[in-house]
Amino acid sequence: MAEICCGVVGAGETPTPTIEPNSRNSVRRSLDFLPLKYIADMAIPSENISRKRQKLDPSTKKGVVSSESSTNEKSTKNEVVLVANCSNVSEAENEVVVVEDCPKYGITSVCGRRREMEDSVSVHPSFCEEKSEQNQNPFHFFGVFDGHGCSHVATMCKQRLHEIVDDEITKNREKESVDWKSTMEKSFIRMDKEVLNSTKTKQSFTCKCELQTPHCDAVGSTAVVAVVTPEKIVVSNCGDSRAVLCRNGVAIPLSSDHKPDRPDELDRINSAGGRVIYWDGARVLGVLAMSRAIGDNYLKPYVISEPEVTVTERSDEDECLILASDGLWDVVENDTACRVVQMCLKAEKTVSPPGSPGSVVTGVGSDKACSDASILLTKLALARHSSDNVSVVVVDLRRDQRQQ
Repeated sequence: MAEICCGVVGAGETPTPTIEPNSRNSVRRSLDFLPLKYIADMAIPSENISRKRQKLDPSTKKGVVSSESSTNEKSTKNEVVLVANCSNVSEAENEVVVVEDCPKYGITSVCGRRREMEDSVSVHPSFCEEKSEQNQNPFHFFGVFDGHGCSHVATMCKQRLHEIVDDEITKNREKESVDWKSTMEKSFIRMDKEVLNSTKTKQSFTCKCELQTPHCDAVGSTAVVAVVTPEKIVVSNCGDSRAVLCRNGVAIPLSSDHKPDRPDELDRINSAGGRVIYWDGARVLGVLAMSRAIGDNYLKPYVISEPEVTVTERSDEDECLILASDGLWDVVENDTACRVVQMCLKAEKTVSPPGSPGSVVTGVGSDKACSDASILLTKLALARHSSDNVSVVVVDLRRDQRQQ
């Protein structure tokens, strides 16, 4: 992590003239420049990659899975695990090797103009597998959590939610297919209960709220989570973070922001006996600017942790998936974000003619392209004067046509 200080001048603005150090205006002006905590990451393939091969039985034509050169049973954030039953197929010596790469991705998270960083990002490639006699389909977990009140609920979600989802999927493993709506709803409710229990058991957190109000329950976090399988994109959203799919150049929102003045959310809050008060925008009881979140026990039952779940079939026209906190979406439209990512994905294929002066390859892989896209989106949000933390995950969903 590195801390950088920067001032952004928007389009059409003129630079501020130099102010004398001793003037009162200089003191007031200095408050506008706050440290930007900057984190960037991208998927980096490991040289020793876990592989699985599917051997072909000549008599039955059924595959038998065996492992080969597996170095780690579980992948870390920067490892790519290649698993059976995927798009790239080759046949040699009575063997069928079926492999699918983990989707490549890029992550950027900046503190922005806030004094504290309360966002968290969670990425777990191949965090679990749906196993059957012939298939081992890898599931990949991507999540963005935007904390409020403090950072510890977002941090807990980062550390635990993917494990809870894995456990819920495991419980349904005997079924032919996963009931994603039920699975994700149960996972979010379990996560919310863990947050509640952490305050009751006075679990220690290394954060500012421990110093101000020990074991405060007036802390929460949004959660937008995407589970990407070979066939589906499952998005679960609780709060005002957002997931957007770019398909054939069109931005398709896969989640809907939970704002207190959204008509159905407003009716739900009123039915529960709560009120939406307009105080610098619509807020539940005049306090919280979102109607769903994990945590925020003092606002229950008006603020709930139940997510809205969408299941989208993957298509060969899919280009990318963007998950981001409202620090981005408050100032950048869905279409604009998709165009930025498209530009980066196309740039990776641009190569100057060999031997030409200054010839360079502008991208060495879509992992770098996704990382560049996430960085550009955060810079765009800051240039448009976003006042919140900004966290962005870009996932490359492009794939070759499956062989028939």
